[in-house]
Amino acid sequence: MTTETSPLNRQPDKLDYSSPTQFRFMINQLPKVQFFTTAANIPDISLGEAVIPTPYKDIPIMGDKITFGNLEVSFIVDEHLENYISIHNWLIGIGFPKNRQQFSSFRSDTSNNPTSAKTVSTDRVGSATPDRGMYSDATLTILSNKNNPLVEVRYSDLFPVSLSALSYDNSATDVAYQTAEISFRYKLYEIVTL
Repeated sequence: MTTETSPLNRQPDKLDYSSPTQFRFMINQLPKVQFFTTAANIPDISLGEAVIPTPYKDIPIMGDKITFGNLEVSFIVDEHLENYISIHNWLIGIGFPKNRQQFSSFRSDTSNNPTSAKTVSTDRVGSATPDRGMYSDATLTILSNKNNPLVEVRYSDLFPVSLSALSYDNSATDVAYQTAEISFRYKLYEIVTL
């Protein structure tokens, strides 16, 4: 038996479990959402496959395209709906349901606001308005049981694709504060050990 296969050498050296309540979520475009965030996920990832047909059994081989799942975030809605409206306006700016001016106004407002916009290089071709305000970066930080950062999941160029509804009900017997869910798509995420 070699040292690589010895059971004593293959024991883990870190025995603490990951707690689902120890995290911090930060998104550049939505500072009012990050404080009220109650849940966020590390999306699933899958690799496609190709199949080689044969007269007997088809043979699967590994594919070359990675597919990332959506980033799902839940948050408590504040009394003035400020965090909900900020996401709503982002979706309206991208989808412009009334007229094209909604898109150009949102893009120019967020692209010229350095605190909310994604920071990108200033290299520009022609005189087009930069679209950096249409996207944002986000970070999900996994914390230890002593609230020290251990791992960061860094999302780049994300944008919202759906926002859940808010339901109001006078017949409720107990106060359950409003929560909303956002679903994001993004270019890529990377997991970085700190």
